[in-house]
Amino acid sequence: MENVLLLHSSSDGQTVKILQHIASTLGEGYQCELVDLNTLPTVDFTQYSRVLIGASIRYGHLNKKLYQFIEQYQVQLAQHKVGFFCVNLTARKAGKNTPETSVYMKTFLKKSPWQPALQAVFAGALRYPRYGWFDRVMIQLIMRITGGETDTTKEVEYTDWEKVSEFARRFSQF
Repeated sequence: MENVLLLHSSSDGQTVKILQHIASTLGEGYQCELVDLNTLPTVDFTQYSRVLIGASIRYGHLNKKLYQFIEQYQVQLAQHKVGFFCVNLTARKAGKNTPETSVYMKTFLKKSPWQPALQAVFAGALRYPRYGWFDRVMIQLIMRITGGETDTTKEVEYTDWEKVSEFARRFSQF
């Protein structure tokens, strides 16, 4: 049985949902522990055979706590089997949904001293009814500019679950 640490930096829960799907895809040979990276947990990497970090983009940026975590654990991240993915609404569009084509992944790799060997980019979900007034208006504005859904009564999940499952398989063989 392999112990796997699933760290998340999630804004609205889609990153957590993606990690739960990955844990389910990994199956019985893996004991997965889901931890909120935003709490800046203490992590003993020797307790895990592999680690996966999932982080969401909010207003064009990853959470600063992700970078603090990376700074704190840079050596351990480089020495262990650690994968990384980011979740954003821009990835709903073809040509913006891979590590090579995602502006957010490119920015992350420029800013981060850690360069993950296994990377992915997934489209997130639009949850207008769950947002507060400010977030709903701002996200609607962003979606209007980028040609996305603007009906604030809707919830739209853009995540490609087969792509997530394929990444889980790659992670298990990593």
